[in-house]
Amino acid sequence: MYYSRIIEQTVLETARTFPVVLVTGPRQVGKTTLLRHLAEEAGESAEGARRYVTLDDPDLRELARRDPGLFLQRFAPPVLIDEIQYAPELLPYIKMRVDEARRPGGFWLTGSQAFHLMRAVSESLAGRVGIIPMLGLSASELAGRPSEPFLPEDGWLDRRARVAEPMDVRELFTRIHRGAMPALYVDPLPDWNRFYSSYTATYLERDIRALAQVADEMAFFNFLSVVAARTARPVVYEELAREAGISAPTAKKWLSLLRTSGIVALVQPYSSNLLKRVTKMPLLHMLDTGLAAWLLRWETPEALERGAMSGQFFESYVFAEICKSWLNAGREPPLFYYRDKDQREIDLLLLHNGRLMPVEIKKAATPGRRALKHFSVLAPLEGQDAGAATPKIGPGALVCMAERSLPLDARNSVVPVWMI
Repeated sequence: MYYSRIIEQTVLETARTFPVVLVTGPRQVGKTTLLRHLAEEAGESAEGARRYVTLDDPDLRELARRDPGLFLQRFAPPVLIDEIQYAPELLPYIKMRVDEARRPGGFWLTGSQAFHLMRAVSESLAGRVGIIPMLGLSASELAGRPSEPFLPEDGWLDRRARVAEPMDVRELFTRIHRGAMPALYVDPLPDWNRFYSSYTATYLERDIRALAQVADEMAFFNFLSVVAARTARPVVYEELAREAGISAPTAKKWLSLLRTSGIVALVQPYSSNLLKRVTKMPLLHMLDTGLAAWLLRWETPEALERGAMSGQFFESYVFAEICKSWLNAGREPPLFYYRDKDQREIDLLLLHNGRLMPVEIKKAATPGRRALKHFSVLAPLEGQDAGAATPKIGPGALVCMAERSLPLDARNSVVPVWMI
């Protein structure tokens, strides 16, 4: 079953502008399926004749590395090359082909591991490639409804209320527990344990050992589990290192690998010279809650929902959905968070059009106005000393399990999680 992806329009628009389109993201999020679907939809046109080649094939991978010129003679554009990170030797030759032909959309590439790939792309294809990050299925894609970047303002709230359908806590945690990989939403449903076991083994073998030279796979797997347990929490490298039994520099390096391969997101703290005592620690989120649940052995949605980590999983799910809503529109998510040395925290801050929009995330049906108590720390941004470059405080949101959207006060609204 193919789920229509909201990012399709972004891919097509990018292909009309750039000679090379690169779709990056974690394994199994549907990058290749998306591009093959778009090529097939083009029918008998030149785009429809696009050839497909995967560098997962060891013979083709060896040819691409040994003789990239011959490889591109055999697989001339229009072409879709899957897993380009396995043969970065192709990139300078793609550049030469692009400069000769100057045709938009000739090369479509996918890459599952950005750690080495992004450096090679920036060196070889600067100005010639449109890079599109992609994550797993969003709630809107699973429901077959339109999507737009999340903004907690009246117009967005009204539009979402018309198209979104309510979801109770059981349905929501079934979704959170299953995760966002398209392969988990086919008929018949695959075995959840078997899927993530295979997924993790493939990730460790192909991306981590082959591309990042991590010698001890078991130590890295243990580190991955430690990271999953700290989803929706600030990063303290010394604590990560101690719990995983590795050094702090190794923890920092390995967390960077997880970020560049799309397993986690690190949300940077918002800083301003008007806000004092702000911490510099990034906030960590696992981008696929199903993978996090598997790593931590939460076997059922019911156990996860009743467990001590349900609030963390709820927060990471909301973050990932908000992040997807921006990425799928072809836009960089303008997301930050706030935390100071007095432990006052705001889960998310959206910086958009000169406005800073605070978002609090609570797994509760009626959390109340007290949940927004830390929004007051942003008050100095509206003081008399705030300069013209200082963002204004925009509308805020309390994302929770409420049944409908309601105003909490003149500036902030309750946003049911099913509306995102």
